[in-house]
Amino acid sequence: MKAIFNLFLLLTMLGFGCTQKASVESRIMTVNGLINADSLGITLEHEHVTTDFTGAEVVPQPQYPVDKALNDLLPEFLGLKQLGVKSIIECTPEYIGRDVLLLKSLSERTGINIITNTGYYAAVDKKYLPAHAFTESAEQLAARWVAEWNNGIKDTGIRPGFIKLGVGENSLDSIEQTIVRAGALAHLQTGLKVAIHTGSAAAANDEIDIFEVEGVSPEALIIVHSQNASMEDQITIGRRGAWVSLDGIEGKDETIEKYTEFLVNLKENNLLQKVLISHDDGWAVVNHGQDSITFDRFGERPEAPYSAIFKLLIPKLLESGFTQGDIDQLLIHNPSESFSIRVCKK
Repeated sequence: MKAIFNLFLLLTMLGFGCTQKASVESRIMTVNGLINADSLGITLEHEHVTTDFTGAEVVPQPQYPVDKALNDLLPEFLGLKQLGVKSIIECTPEYIGRDVLLLKSLSERTGINIITNTGYYAAVDKKYLPAHAFTESAEQLAARWVAEWNNGIKDTGIRPGFIKLGVGENSLDSIEQTIVRAGALAHLQTGLKVAIHTGSAAAANDEIDIFEVEGVSPEALIIVHSQNASMEDQITIGRRGAWVSLDGIEGKDETIEKYTEFLVNLKENNLLQKVLISHDDGWAVVNHGQDSITFDRFGERPEAPYSAIFKLLIPKLLESGFTQGDIDQLLIHNPSESFSIRVCKK
C-alpha cells in the first residue's frame, strides 16, 4: 500500500496543471485514504466538528476523550446521511482543535467521507499560531506541512487532504504573507489545494498575488468566507481564477436572502463553476473544569446542524431560476474539482 501511495505521490508532483488532463485519475485524500474524486458525491466543503478556541500551545488538544465526543456528536452525523450528504471537508486546523482520530471514527461509523487538513491559522490576532510560526521561514513552515502529507499526522497514519490557512481582515502583514507563501510552496510539493480563511477582498487579492509570484495558479486557492467581500469583489476573485467559497449559510431569513442574491449574481456572470457553498457549522469545546467538557454549537442557529442549505437555500434557489444541474454543480462537481489533488502551475 505504501508503494502505491508513493507512486501516486510521484505522479502528482510531475507538475500537470489544473486545466490539463491529469496523467492519473483525480484523487482526494480522506481520513481513511485515497478515493476517486468522482465518488465524493454531495459535499459540504467548509464545516467543523470540534473546535478549541483556547489558543495555541495553552492546553493539550484534544481536551476530551475521543469516545466522549464520538458518543455526543455521532447522532448529528448519522442525520446527515438522510440529507444525502456523502462527504465533509473539515476545516479545523492544528492548534485550534484538529482531531483526526475523532474524524476517522466518525467516518468509519457513518460512511461519510471526511477530509482533514494541514496548515496554520493566523487570523484572530494570531492567537492560534505556535511560537515557531513567528520565526520560521515560508520554506520551513511548508516543510512541516509537506511532512504531514508524506508521513501522516503525528503517529496516526492519517494524511491531510488539503491545506487550511487563516489571515485577518486587512491587507496581509509580514507573518500572514509568510504563511500564505508557505501554503503556495507546500501546494507545489504535494498538489494539495489551499483554503484560506480570509477577512476581506484586499486580503484575498494579496493571496492571489502571492500565489502567482510563486508560480501557482489561483485555481489552487479557495477564498474562504468570500461572503465578506462585495458582489463585485466576488466576481473579481472568480475571474482571477480562485474559488469563491460562500460558507456562512445558516437558517435565518436574511441570511438565505443574502446568499441567494450572491449566487444569482455569480450565475449571471457565468461563474457558478467557481463557487463553493457550505455552513461553517460545528461545535466549540468548552472546559468547565473538574473534567467537565461540553460541545457547544456555533452561534445561535435555529436549524439542525449542517442542514440550512438543503432545507432552506436550495428551495429558494430553485424558486429563483436555478436548475437541479446548477445545484449539482455547487454541491457535487465543484467540490470534487476544487479538492482534487494535483499541482496547479501558473
